[in-house]
Amino acid sequence: MSFRIQPTPAARPNRCQLFGPGSRPAIFEKMAASAADVINLDLEDSVAPTDKDSARANIIQAIGDIDWGNKTLSVRINGLDTPYWYRDVVDLLEQAGDRIDIIMIPKVGCAADLYAVDALVTAVERAKGRSKPLGFEVIIESAAGISHVEEIASATPRLQAMSLGAADFAASMGMATTGIGGTQETYYMAREGQKYWSDPWHWAQAAIVAACRTHGVLPVDGPFGDFSDDEGFRAQALRSATLGMVGKWAIHPKQVAIANEVFTPSDTAVAEAREILGAMEQAKANGEGATVYKGRLVDIASIKQAEVIVKQSEMIAQNT
Repeated sequence: MSFRIQPTPAARPNRCQLFGPGSRPAIFEKMAASAADVINLDLEDSVAPTDKDSARANIIQAIGDIDWGNKTLSVRINGLDTPYWYRDVVDLLEQAGDRIDIIMIPKVGCAADLYAVDALVTAVERAKGRSKPLGFEVIIESAAGISHVEEIASATPRLQAMSLGAADFAASMGMATTGIGGTQETYYMAREGQKYWSDPWHWAQAAIVAACRTHGVLPVDGPFGDFSDDEGFRAQALRSATLGMVGKWAIHPKQVAIANEVFTPSDTAVAEAREILGAMEQAKANGEGATVYKGRLVDIASIKQAEVIVKQSEMIAQNT
């Protein structure tokens, strides 16, 4: 292992990120009352060009007027290739107060994209005397983004989270699909007349997790487009959790409960993790580097795995 210690990501729950368009302020109160850990108010894809200014005004007012509780509050700004993003940043920082925690930057393709936003944010913060530094989260949505994923993950200390945006990513890669996440009908293996569907997003998710874990950023799974398919959403979330992602987007309120279920360690898992830590403490007291727990070998690596589960459970409990 490298002597450089892997940095710790932001210590906050991120099991579910619930999205809602800034052009629909009537739903903001319901979003605030939801069980999602993160609220993402959107100025980008879900808002028509003619509604950008009014959506921004809606969000600025709601940030101050609505009780968001202890949720992480994020606003997705418009892409850097649009004429809207700079006004999103300036107006939010000058008018919305300190309650906003994060801005989500879409379609990030390289570290220079974050440098540009960071420079503008820093200038406005200094000019306005903002007391709480703004955090960033980004979406990887292009061939360039996945190619530069590690430099993006290390681009700024403001960066807290990174997600995969499957739809735009698929378009950028030239993938033959119109699906948003999940398995795809034409992406399968065949054996003895049986079809086996694999996950076309797996490799990109694994690259994001590796980059995020290397640089202390939370890796988050993006949207699952078919919100009528609960089992498909759950399967995608379970695969993402197994890969090391900490949560998933919800584009419909019904998806929140499933994401929270998948990304919350079960009572059984937490109890077992605590037992493993106890067994290793006893082994250490006996001068042993490993021991047997329920018929399987556990060692120093097992401690690290168990600690992740216990810390995640404790953090969720403190924020609910």
